[in-house]
Amino acid sequence: MHGTTKLRTDRLTLRKYRPEDAEALYLELGKDEAMYEFSGWNPYATLEMARETVSRFIDSYGDPHSYSWVMDSENVFLGTIGAYDYHDDQIELGLSVVRKAWGRGYATEALKAVLDYLTEDEGILCVTAWCASDNIGSKRAMEKAGMKFIHTEMGGLSIGDRLYNKMIFEFRKEA
Repeated sequence: MHGTTKLRTDRLTLRKYRPEDAEALYLELGKDEAMYEFSGWNPYATLEMARETVSRFIDSYGDPHSYSWVMDSENVFLGTIGAYDYHDDQIELGLSVVRKAWGRGYATEALKAVLDYLTEDEGILCVTAWCASDNIGSKRAMEKAGMKFIHTEMGGLSIGDRLYNKMIFEFRKEA
């Protein structure tokens, strides 16, 4: 296994984090409530938190099971994608696309590249992901990228005072 390596698609470069990414993460993801509405997770809520998160990702690049990318197009920050919790030939994937890039297919494009890399190049047999049932954009991106809906955990996601159904998806390398 090789861990995070630069990946390219028609429109995107998926690259390793750099310290200077912290400000964009804070401004584009941390300050926009819509970015964590369906996850409840905001590691970029302050500039200091963004710097700590970026530093943690950079420090993890020596681990061959570490997968953390910044999505950009012609040096314009568009989001993040990463895979984590590797065990038993399975890994979970998550991503965020900045609001100004929603609806343009970037999530699907990044997902396809990462799914191919993880299964074809890294030999990981199963990649999973989840989204809140109300998160239509994430659901659509996962389906378009070839992920299969597995099941719904009714009320499986509690964010603040809201309860959502949690939709589980997976991608398996075709034999």
